[in-house]
Amino acid sequence: MIGVFDSGIGGLTVLRALCARFPQLAFVYLGDHANVPYGNRPSSEIVDLTRAGVEQLLDRGARLVLLGCNTATAVAARTLQQDWLPGSQWAGRNVLGIVAPTVEAATQTPWAVTSPQYPQKYNTDIVAVFGTFRTISSGVYLEEISKRCPKVTVVQQVCAELAGAIEDNAGEAVLDALVGAGVAAVMMQTGGATPHRAILGCTHFPLVEELFRRHLPAATRILSQPDLVADSLDHYLERHPEYVTRVDAMPGVRLLTTGDRDRVGATARLFWPDAPSFEQA
Repeated sequence: MIGVFDSGIGGLTVLRALCARFPQLAFVYLGDHANVPYGNRPSSEIVDLTRAGVEQLLDRGARLVLLGCNTATAVAARTLQQDWLPGSQWAGRNVLGIVAPTVEAATQTPWAVTSPQYPQKYNTDIVAVFGTFRTISSGVYLEEISKRCPKVTVVQQVCAELAGAIEDNAGEAVLDALVGAGVAAVMMQTGGATPHRAILGCTHFPLVEELFRRHLPAATRILSQPDLVADSLDHYLERHPEYVTRVDAMPGVRLLTTGDRDRVGATARLFWPDAPSFEQA
């Protein structure tokens, strides 16, 4: 069984892609809707909340947990992977984040390669990154892209209210204004130069990808995480079949929430009409 954790409904965009890619596998999803959003919380709080969510998924039988949240990945993943999991009762299981596959796509460089290689080291593209305050302030995308492509210009933009507005099912006019303001700020930073790629660095943002497409220049390629993560997990499981070869659950998906399951389910079905009903975590 594979677990997927997120602070809200954004991770469902990743889960839906995973269910489509791996119909033979069992997934359990936990959305911490009681504490959403994470993007403006202190780092220590994000680590504690993420660890608590991962513990629930491991308790329910997940052998591999994917953090379907950029903020949780940027702030908590390394701590959980290196400091907590090895000494816990779940040593031997694993926690993955979603920054790595996104950086690989943005730089066309494998995650394991952490120094500039030809031809990427001569790349002078502009990459825009849209995310929450905590994701952007962590500097993870700037750092990891620059390691592999030092001549690339990384332009970062905090979209502080966008994830919350999506969670609250705000109207299109509100969402369009928030996306438009974020894109305008990026274009100001680039001096009007067109970004070659734009990373939607929050798993909520694919839900309004059409609005980013509306405001970004037509030549900008949007890197949306669900398919990137599904591709990356496919390759990971080829290398680590031990996480899925044990038959410990029937194929399918369970959805859990720490929030109001009826409200969360109603919001989820706006973009995933046949999503299973949520259970109370």
